[in-house]
Amino acid sequence: MTFKQVCHIEDIIPGTGVCALVDGEQVAIFRPTNVEEVYAISNTDPYFQSNVLSRGIICQHQGELWVASPLKKQRFNLTTGICMEDEKFSVRAYKARVVKGAVEIAA
Repeated sequence: MTFKQVCHIEDIIPGTGVCALVDGEQVAIFRPTNVEEVYAISNTDPYFQSNVLSRGIICQHQGELWVASPLKKQRFNLTTGICMEDEKFSVRAYKARVVKGAVEIAA
């Protein structure tokens, strides 16, 4: 598995997400808290085929982290990409890590 550096952890405000282009794909990267931990899923909302998930609201449900789409608020699991409302609309999840302050995504 090859990881690609996409930004620095300081580029992501805690509690928000950003979008990065990884091998031609838009990837939404989230930093839920102020610790150096990130999650990554596809940036494309599968309900509307719009690249907006990085602008979604991070939420927690039954101990797991999700992002609510800014369009119609469907929720996507930040670890697995599963859609809470309808699994057939799930998105791709990427392995993500922080190494010496650099955010890396598995390509």
